[in-house]
Amino acid sequence: MADTWTPDVLTIGRCSVDLYPLEVGVKLEDVATFGKFLGGSATNVAVAAARHGHGVSVLTGVGDDPFGRFVIKELGRLGVDASHVVTNPAFNTPIVFCEIFPPDDFPLYFYRQPTTPDLELTAENLPPRLADYKILWLTSSGLSAEPSRTAHHAAVAARTGGLTVLDLDYRPRFWPDEATATREVGAMLGRVDVAIGNLEECRVAVGESDPERAADALLDRGVDVAIVKQGMAGTYAKSREERTFVPSTQVKVLNGLGAGDAFGGAVCHGLLSNWDLHRTVAFASAAGAIVASRLECSTAMPTGEEVEALLASAPPSPPFLAPR
Repeated sequence: MADTWTPDVLTIGRCSVDLYPLEVGVKLEDVATFGKFLGGSATNVAVAAARHGHGVSVLTGVGDDPFGRFVIKELGRLGVDASHVVTNPAFNTPIVFCEIFPPDDFPLYFYRQPTTPDLELTAENLPPRLADYKILWLTSSGLSAEPSRTAHHAAVAARTGGLTVLDLDYRPRFWPDEATATREVGAMLGRVDVAIGNLEECRVAVGESDPERAADALLDRGVDVAIVKQGMAGTYAKSREERTFVPSTQVKVLNGLGAGDAFGGAVCHGLLSNWDLHRTVAFASAAGAIVASRLECSTAMPTGEEVEALLASAPPSPPFLAPR
């Protein structure tokens, strides 16, 4: 498929099998029943973008095991091209457990030792014609170890057009220390067009956790669009021409995990649709809210129609902030 068809979006990064409890408010040691779902940030973003009608491919790695076969099968079922998924028999497909304590406590437990197939991706695994993808989506966690780090830089170097988006996606346990994360993310910032992160991720990336200062710092590092997520406090976004604030979309939260990936897939949709920054962020905020109201991640990703319906039922967002 990859030799004759280039989809709109390529995401590179981790996948997992999410084993989420079907019991809310119960400690993991007491949970009796679990659901099995496709997961992993870059993989969830791919599914989210596909739900909005785009052709999407994902480059990730799985083990030669039943969970790896599940990942590949589920990607296809959810409309994502899995032809670039690399099967690595040396390591297991990662597993992730969580606990669900709404509205804001969702501990994650990653089983990724000693490493995972997605962090073993090399430049040789990159798809051909990388310049043809309209959006290349990367996550900072893919920079946390070699050879994945070198593969990410090789992917960016092969780009001659389109947009490259970096999800700041900082998870401390993936890194040897915070200083390494700051250095490696900083080295990538000047090579991408869009950066997306929450306040903690922005602090690690550029040393700023105030939304406006963080956005300015990201722009100073070379990105063209900076999107700073603040959870229930809303989202601040700034480009060279626009700046805007979008309040959070209010829903009853069941599981906040995956909301950021829904946000990311919706940002891809806005970019591909040539929307202005305010409309893109408002749509992405609503998409994230929908997933936060559901249990799982990948299979919870909304369609465009669902997002527009939620936006229509919500109070109107404020007007643009004046450019400065």
